[in-house]
Amino acid sequence: MNIQVEPRTLSGTVSIPASKSMTHRMLICAALAEGTSVIEHVSFSKDITATMEALSALGADFETNGSTITVTGINQVATTQTAEMNCCESGSTLRFLIPVAAALGVHATFHGQGRLPQRPITAYVRELSKNGITFDYQNTMPFTIHGQLQSGTYYLEGDVSSQYITGLLFALPLLKGNSEIVMLSPLQSKPYVDMTIACMQQFGFVVRETEQGYFVPGGQHAHACSGTVEGDYSQAAFFAVANAIGNQITMTNLNPDSVQGDKIIIEIAEKMCYNRNNHKPACFTLDAADIPDLVPILAVLATFGTHPSEIHGAARLKIKESDRLQATADLLNRLGGQVTILEDGLRIQPVERLHGGKVDSYGDHRIAMCAAIAATRCTAPVVIQGGECIEKSYPQFYEDYNRLGGNAHVIVLE
Repeated sequence: MNIQVEPRTLSGTVSIPASKSMTHRMLICAALAEGTSVIEHVSFSKDITATMEALSALGADFETNGSTITVTGINQVATTQTAEMNCCESGSTLRFLIPVAAALGVHATFHGQGRLPQRPITAYVRELSKNGITFDYQNTMPFTIHGQLQSGTYYLEGDVSSQYITGLLFALPLLKGNSEIVMLSPLQSKPYVDMTIACMQQFGFVVRETEQGYFVPGGQHAHACSGTVEGDYSQAAFFAVANAIGNQITMTNLNPDSVQGDKIIIEIAEKMCYNRNNHKPACFTLDAADIPDLVPILAVLATFGTHPSEIHGAARLKIKESDRLQATADLLNRLGGQVTILEDGLRIQPVERLHGGKVDSYGDHRIAMCAAIAATRCTAPVVIQGGECIEKSYPQFYEDYNRLGGNAHVIVLE
């Protein structure tokens, strides 16, 4: 589907959808808890649906009523012996639930779509295989695991996805004995692990951070918990940057005390705007290791700075839904920007305005949304090829965009 976005200024109020990252975590904790939990203000997307369906395959039960989900947890001695789990394109679903299925002793087959079959699970194959799990894995999907995960010590590199840590934190409390996660190098994207632990604690799980990593007591029994999912700062980032480049949008449904690492986008965008308005250098040099999801929209922000900006610590973006370093550079350069790909990031030369044109979303929701925000500073329309990919995380994005005065609509290319 091709989406054409007209170059218009946005203004008005938008309610930020619920945090996808927190929703994944709350659903999994509720599924592993004893009893029935109620989770309110859920924003449904393909990724969230994938997690719900995968948990259902493991034995959890979900009832939906509008934006509220009632979750009846899995018996921790799994009644399901085998499970077919379709993760669609969701890396979170895959990496969070491999150890959970292993801890429950389920013979599980994992399916995936898009680039997900190419995304590595190397650390799991290595560490879980040492602790009771057999993988039938040929570096793609589908693949199968079987066996019963055992408690023990798990060694993980800190520069791989924090999703590995989160997956183990969900699984290890279900085992009989105590376990430990030992980090072999400093952990990147730690705010995501902090979010996991904060969510687990609401459901009564115990995790202790140590000098080496994390200690997880075994034999835990979590309790049901009811709660509301807070707004998603990674989605708010698009509108925060829109404001910094000349739009006027008020955002609601954001928790100022959130532990989400992406909350820093508000500070970065406001500082860029302040500096530009006060004739100070509007630019940044940023280590994005803890906030990788912000890199594409930060590149849009830097494009309208006054001095060159650089983003580092983002090499892992090459194996996301797209190669996000290449996709981001291609997007902005096609529109008249000046972005250079570095070994682990991007260098962005500022420009006064972009000229519009045809861009490729690369099937990546964040690239498509970046294109729509960039269009507010273009002199001609932007056509986003594959623009429907926003359904992965923010299906209502174009509706919200148009309510703010934008004009994003489907077209047919000749």
